[in-house]
Amino acid sequence: MPIIQDTDVEEFPLHDDATYQTLVGDEKGSTPVRLGLQTSPPGFNTGIHWHPYMEIVIVLEGKGEAWIEGEGEVGTIGPGTTMVFPPTVKHWFSVTGDQPMKTYGIHASPDRVVERMPGDLTGG
Repeated sequence: MPIIQDTDVEEFPLHDDATYQTLVGDEKGSTPVRLGLQTSPPGFNTGIHWHPYMEIVIVLEGKGEAWIEGEGEVGTIGPGTTMVFPPTVKHWFSVTGDQPMKTYGIHASPDRVVERMPGDLTGG
C-alpha cells in the first residue's frame, strides 16, 4: 500500500461548507474499506443519516456532540473520541466549538454510501 499524505489529496465539498478527502478507496471500489478525512466548520451538523455497513468515526480535532439511535442521550465528543455506528443505525454529529472539527471516517465498504430520510436536503 502507498504512503498517503492528506495534504496531497483533493478536498470535495459536502453540505454546509464541510469538506471530505478520500484517503483510502477509489471510484473502482478496489479496497475493502474506505477512509476519509472530513473537516467540518463550527455549527456544522451531519443531519440524521445511516449506512448499510459499519462506520467508525474518530475525532482528531474540535469539539461537538453526537447521537446514536438506541444509545440514549446526546454525548459530548472531542479529540480521542471514537464512535462506532452499526449498520443501518441512525446517527448524527455536530460541531459545537469555535474551531473546525476534523474526523476520520472508516467505512466498512469499498464505497461511501449515505442514506437519509426522504426530503432531507443536507446531502453527503
